[in-house]
Amino acid sequence: MSTTADPLAVLGSLPGVAESVESVRKSVDRVYGHRVMRRRSNEITSEAALRGARGSAALSGADWALEEVRRRSDFSSDPEARTVGAALRLTAEAGQLLSIWRQSPLRVLARLHLVAAGVQEDTVGRPRLAGEPVDEPVVELPLPSAEEVAGRLEGLSQLIIAGSAAPALVTAAVVHGELLALRPFGSYNGLVARAAARLVLVGSGLDPKSICPAETGHAELGRAAYVAALDGYATGTPEGMAAWIAHCGKAVELGARESTAVCEALQRGAA
Repeated sequence: MSTTADPLAVLGSLPGVAESVESVRKSVDRVYGHRVMRRRSNEITSEAALRGARGSAALSGADWALEEVRRRSDFSSDPEARTVGAALRLTAEAGQLLSIWRQSPLRVLARLHLVAAGVQEDTVGRPRLAGEPVDEPVVELPLPSAEEVAGRLEGLSQLIIAGSAAPALVTAAVVHGELLALRPFGSYNGLVARAAARLVLVGSGLDPKSICPAETGHAELGRAAYVAALDGYATGTPEGMAAWIAHCGKAVELGARESTAVCEALQRGAA
């Protein structure tokens, strides 16, 4: 496949990216090889989903303790609670959309936004139009026009449908970074971007049981590092792109480490 036909594959050859891909693979293989996974993988998946949702919400400004997320049942009382509720709903919904993602990614993104918003409004579940505001306080990049958003979303969709020889980490990082940079919806863009990246990691076969929550890793690395890495992606330079992919790889590794710790706790009978 030529570089023109498969631009994502070119990113896989950037300096340091192959090393990140290999390091992620080893981390993922380690947790999948844990003896607890053979007997209790459903429990690990459920716990990873909860921790991933907590991490994604934290990146969007609702940094709740894990036990608070576990305990609460009402997520409608204030903006932080709504953010946590949106993250939990997205985690539950994403698994239902895997079969559609490769055929119609834009349809999936619309559905993710609808689920995150949790309301039926004219602005929900579709890319924003010219002049419509965007509520995404974490990302401070210049906001692309609605016309640019439409064009780049279509390009991203075509890349996903066509498929790529690029490693799953590279594809997930591009989906994540592009959606964050574009902020195509009026709200919850960060949550949607991270849910879409998770779809790529799961659907690619890298993390088929969804037990390596990169969102947890991103939260652990911190919002400042997340925003700085995204700024690098937005430059479009080889160095910036490679740094963003490496950052996303480190987040997956930390997510895998989190689930390994859960496996160890279950093995000890402590959880």
